[in-house]
Amino acid sequence: MAEILDLSRLDNLFEEHQGEDGALIPVLQEAQNIYGYLPEEVLRCISQKLKVPLSKIYGVVTFYAQFYLDPRGRHVIKSCQGTACHVRGAKGVLESLIRELKVKPGGTTADLNFSLETVACVGTCFLAPVMMIDKDYHSKLTPKRAVDVLKKYSQKPEREEA
Repeated sequence: MAEILDLSRLDNLFEEHQGEDGALIPVLQEAQNIYGYLPEEVLRCISQKLKVPLSKIYGVVTFYAQFYLDPRGRHVIKSCQGTACHVRGAKGVLESLIRELKVKPGGTTADLNFSLETVACVGTCFLAPVMMIDKDYHSKLTPKRAVDVLKKYSQKPEREEA
């Protein structure tokens, strides 16, 4: 059964940006902060309220990597695959994450606890191989150590919003 979204959570957002030129991207960002992603019903509501064609909204949402059309995990894992990390075993680390989470890069676990992404570089080459979980860096990983780190996040409560 499909989840029914409370679109009234967007009301203040539309009031704040009423009549504002160029409000689409800030509205999309704030709507995503509210729901964690941008469900179709939210995009239709934004289209109606801002009087922007839905096709244009989809164009913006699919162009920018910051927007998500599918639910995201409570914790986002970014597995660095840059040169320094690659040379020091990032491939094995990523493979262990895929096996443990049972999800491919770009996917989210069934329990919505983790989303797994690969990135070209997180800027901490001297600590390679590295992964980020949310805003936390985990360095000098081995495949086993990466899985051990995941277990700590599996036990943590939902992250606090900044």
